[in-house]
Amino acid sequence: MEDREKFAAEDAEGPDVRARIIEAAAELISSGGPDAATTRAVAAAAGVQAPTIYRLFGDKRGLLSAVTEHVLKSYVSKKAALTPHPDPLQDFRDGWDMHVAFGLSHPGLFAIMSSDPHPARQPAAVGDGEDVLRRRIRNIALAGRLRVSEERALGLVTAMGTGVVLTLLRQPEGQRDLGLADAAREAVVAAITSEAAIPANADVHAVAAALRASLDRITVLTQGERLLLSELLDRIADAR
Repeated sequence: MEDREKFAAEDAEGPDVRARIIEAAAELISSGGPDAATTRAVAAAAGVQAPTIYRLFGDKRGLLSAVTEHVLKSYVSKKAALTPHPDPLQDFRDGWDMHVAFGLSHPGLFAIMSSDPHPARQPAAVGDGEDVLRRRIRNIALAGRLRVSEERALGLVTAMGTGVVLTLLRQPEGQRDLGLADAAREAVVAAITSEAAIPANADVHAVAAALRASLDRITVLTQGERLLLSELLDRIADAR
């Protein structure tokens, strides 16, 4: 009876109990990743008993889904409210850059979103975000600049966008190759529109890449010279 009264008192604190639990879980995920958001840790941070979490969210997956919904809802709302760029392709590029920036600033949440391909319950904000992307792709199609189906474009963008963020998150934060996100973006643009931006000195980049690939056949350099030239050629080939 005493436990029942204690749990009832927690729930009687008001509708902010659920919000407080979500905020506590979000902070733990942000600081320590998904594994830090244990039921016990979340309960302690929110000032509630663990059974309260189970009653409100069912289980930990339900809690993580609620956290994803909470964080994504704010992001998607801001993204959807932005005035579209007059050029639908530039509008797409802007949206891609926002997606990458969001993923890199929310590594724990992005890991949760990418870990389960068949979630028991898809957060509504995930669908809302997909709708924003669909509108961007539809606008490219309406402008007569899409060369694949809208569904194929959506699949390519989703796969490449998720992949590039996960790849960057695996790299040490101070050593991330942020140019990889731009290169992936332009690869997607080329795949769905045939309007990829051609970088200046593209022939120079190609020559550098070819020479870099041939270094193992060059015998006139010392080991130190080969390492230095390899680094320089990589920088030239990847420069945009």
